Amino acid sequence: MEKPAVTNLDIHPLLKKRWSPRSFTSQKVDNDSLARIFEAARWAPSSFNDQPWRFIVGRKGDKTWDMILETLVEFNQQWAKLAPVLVLSIGKKISTKTGKPNRIFEYDLGQGVAYLTFQAMHEGLFMHQMGGLDKDKAASIFNVPEDYQVLTAMAIGHKGEPELLEGDFVKMEKSDRDRLSAAELVFEEEFGQSADFTSKG
Repeated sequence: MEKPAVTNLDIHPLLKKRWSPRSFTSQKVDNDSLARIFEAARWAPSSFNDQPWRFIVGRKGDKTWDMILETLVEFNQQWAKLAPVLVLSIGKKISTKTGKPNRIFEYDLGQGVAYLTFQAMHEGLFMHQMGGLDKDKAASIFNVPEDYQVLTAMAIGHKGEPELLEGDFVKMEKSDRDRLSAAELVFEEEFGQSADFTSKG
């Protein structure tokens, strides 16, 4: 099933194609694709080139995958169990360059994940990102140092059909996509005043 974004203006085809399925096939993700995905994340921009992103990757059938699945809330476990790859994203709270707290480490980690997401789409893979996990449990079972913070989890794989899911997840998978208008998001002169060019989008 495809769910391309219904955009008002033309954007990159991979960005238009991207969405967050919960259904994944049993097809494995090859190591070369995984390597390229995280190579893309490695080249994301960051403040002071601090590169605060870290990732723990589990492949279905290995201990790490089981451990990551265990940290997810029950709602996410119900569908994420289909994904051949599960990932924890972790941010370094202290700047390596300055030794001081990095106030935007979460923002920088998000850029790394955005690069990762784009490359995954290029590889023919889809991702679903999750905030529903026990972060303290994840930090404990993976021995994450105190100056790092577990932030999100990700499921990566080949998109499956909705019927692979159970119960209400089938309906959720088929639901329409929507977004706020550009005029509600992009301003000029003062907050809330739509930028004039947003009328085009």
